[in-house]
Amino acid sequence: MIDFVKNRINGVILDMDGVLWRDSETIGNLPVIFNRLQELELKTVLATNNATRSVEQYLEKFKGFGVQLESWQITTSAMAVITYLIKHYPIGTPVHIVGAASLVDSIQKAGYPHTTKNVQVVIAGVDREITYQKISTAATLIRNGAEFIGTNPDKTFPTPHGLTPGAGAIIAAIATAAEKEPLFVGKPGKVLIELSLERLSLPARNVMVVGDRLETDILAAQNTGCKCALVLSGVTTLDQAKTWKPAPDFIADDLSELIGV
Repeated sequence: MIDFVKNRINGVILDMDGVLWRDSETIGNLPVIFNRLQELELKTVLATNNATRSVEQYLEKFKGFGVQLESWQITTSAMAVITYLIKHYPIGTPVHIVGAASLVDSIQKAGYPHTTKNVQVVIAGVDREITYQKISTAATLIRNGAEFIGTNPDKTFPTPHGLTPGAGAIIAAIATAAEKEPLFVGKPGKVLIELSLERLSLPARNVMVVGDRLETDILAAQNTGCKCALVLSGVTTLDQAKTWKPAPDFIADDLSELIGV
């Protein structure tokens, strides 16, 4: 267990997939885990690269596992995309989206119509109904000058039955066809972590990011000046962790061990 007081950690940013659950299977007793976080007086925000669910859908998933959270505690790569669009493009800018229905819906509700005409930005994430035509359309729009944004580079996605293709696999296909690499706005980019820090109202030095993936969660923490803890309950092995430089601040088998449940 970490000595949070000694390490001056007042808040945590938790990844979800591979940290709290593997798809529909929890990792540890989630009500006990969140009660423990409250006992430790740690402000908590969840930050996921997974843009296949809306905030409301994530809240419902937590409720199904016996955990009550508030909407401000959930941040996703879809929010990072919207934050980037608002900063760089006026409301009403036409975009094209390859991704889950919730990603399309969130971006359109933010004021960016999903279309194939006069497209200024192509956004890609996990799409479990991906087709050759979708890849071709996105690649053509990028070749014609549209900016290429990826929700996140995660190549795989942990499930109870093993690893399945993640957003990175789909985005890589589009990038290969378009001969152009995307700008990733989810982890390891700074946007999602900075958004989470705003929700916590804490400086990065007093916040610990907990994740299961070195090249996204841990790198994002290190890019933003947060402390970081790697859990081995998702996609990363201990041998892989030992080769990562700079090393994570903490390594544990799972979140329960990390917080002393």
